[in-house]
Amino acid sequence: MTPLPETAYIALGSNLGDRDAHLSFARIALAALPGTRVVAASAVEETAPVGEVPQGPYLNQMIAVETRLEPRTLLAELQRIERAAERVRAERWGPRTLDLDIIRYGDRRIAEADLVVPHPEIERRDFWQREIAELDGATVGPLPGSKASL
Repeated sequence: MTPLPETAYIALGSNLGDRDAHLSFARIALAALPGTRVVAASAVEETAPVGEVPQGPYLNQMIAVETRLEPRTLLAELQRIERAAERVRAERWGPRTLDLDIIRYGDRRIAEADLVVPHPEIERRDFWQREIAELDGATVGPLPGSKASL
């Protein structure tokens, strides 16, 4: 774990099953991560799917967390949460119960095969830009019911 917490922005998305429940599950699971607390959440919005795969609309939300987890550890935890929500990785940009992406992690720049931060699609996702702007304008502090300290 990092010695001081850093702010990470995590995108939540769902377009299969009970989309609201999947996002709620993700928010609860994120708040339960060690050394992590949710400090802000954007509004949930419905968006059209990205890519060429025919599928239904998504519910999306951006969450800001303060975390002591290193980016690679955070990614592993996000993938664990996706599996717990029965995410199946069948095709790129295909339908999913839950999709969790690290969009930003402090000021870090990471370029690895399976982890790129800031997320390479950030400029092409208008809804992410709206959600980030909403979070950037929010007062950062613990949300009701979140862990008070890391």
